[in-house]
Amino acid sequence: MMVANDSKKTVLIVDDSASLRQVVHIALANAGYEVVEAADGNEGLARLDGRRIHLIISDVNMPNMDGISFVKAVKQLPEYRFTPIIMLTTEAHEDKKIEGQMAGAKAWVVKPFQPEQVLRAVAKLILP
Repeated sequence: MMVANDSKKTVLIVDDSASLRQVVHIALANAGYEVVEAADGNEGLARLDGRRIHLIISDVNMPNMDGISFVKAVKQLPEYRFTPIIMLTTEAHEDKKIEGQMAGAKAWVVKPFQPEQVLRAVAKLILP
């Protein structure tokens, strides 16, 4: 365990859009967060390797493993069961939101978004 890193909170971004990951990464890094990236749900699960993740931001529509399946999979992992998850997506349909909430997502941010919106949601939900 590196002591230098303990003060920083770590956020995992799971999105198949590299440009979107970059925008969110820059906003979070500028706000003082450590950022880990993954391109889809499978890669996201691979990043949950025992390291401390304080919050996850995930897209819904992704190849290989979509965001809802990813959230359900995260909730099966004892170490990450209580990690808050924010869905960042173009999906604005109420039924998708409900599906996401039932899977365990804590917040739903619709694209296009302002980085401030994401930062506010992160600040509200991130684990101490």
